[in-house]
Amino acid sequence: MPPIHLISLSMGLRRPASPAASKPPTERLRRKRGPADTMELMTRFSMFPQSPVPSLNKKAIAYEWKNGGPVITWAIIAICVAVWLVEVLTRLLMPQVFSALVSAGMVMPATMVLRPWTWLTSMFLHAPSMLHILFNMLALYSVGPILERMMGHWRYLALYLISGFGGSVGLLVWARLTGDWFTAAYGASGALFGLFAALLVVYRRIGVDIRSMLIWMGINFLMPLVVGNIAWQAHVGGFVVGGALTWLLVSGVPALRRRSFTQRMWIYGTAMVVLLLIVVVVCTPYLWM
Repeated sequence: MPPIHLISLSMGLRRPASPAASKPPTERLRRKRGPADTMELMTRFSMFPQSPVPSLNKKAIAYEWKNGGPVITWAIIAICVAVWLVEVLTRLLMPQVFSALVSAGMVMPATMVLRPWTWLTSMFLHAPSMLHILFNMLALYSVGPILERMMGHWRYLALYLISGFGGSVGLLVWARLTGDWFTAAYGASGALFGLFAALLVVYRRIGVDIRSMLIWMGINFLMPLVVGNIAWQAHVGGFVVGGALTWLLVSGVPALRRRSFTQRMWIYGTAMVVLLLIVVVVCTPYLWM
């Protein structure tokens, strides 16, 4: 999957004026963030902040974490690259270990209920070729820091993981419709498409022109028609789940809009996971009879 280029969408956003701005710094820091600040949280940072690469020491990581740096994004990239290096080395030196590693981590509709860990582990596996992980990690680097700053570390991680789960369920739904139960898949693309959908929802919500991004997304959705071995079902599943979850967070049920951003993530995130589990049960009736 080619990397996303968002330069054409560059649009800085100024933090809206607030009465709290006149208060002393310590008082502003102590003020509890309420539900009325949700959109402020979503727009307080520039759309394309310059994010220096943090040094690999505890103090720098703690600073980035405290100041909204893309710590989770870098952690995901580090895990994916580390796993990919293990794949490459074991493929060269211990082919049997490589086969066992990939088989244990990839998701397959026929076995995903019996091996539920693959719903998540498949997100951190990539093909041994350089292009697969390179494109995915460049895409994550393009959109991840933006969303992590907007949403906060843990909410962003929840969006990423739930979107990846949605990608796995997308494979299962397609298998149920077509009988293609034994096509396995791995890669971060399902989760990434969830992030792309989330960014589209947020940009649309705050009035950013999304036409260029829509064109890019259309190209990626059409790419499986030209390039083989692309699990487009996971792309669709991740995109739908990530977009739906983000829409619920920024709009959602009116009765819940007064809840804090974190509370809404718990409510909507849990509901989305439960809904996905229901879809899994419906798609695999032979296991429950």
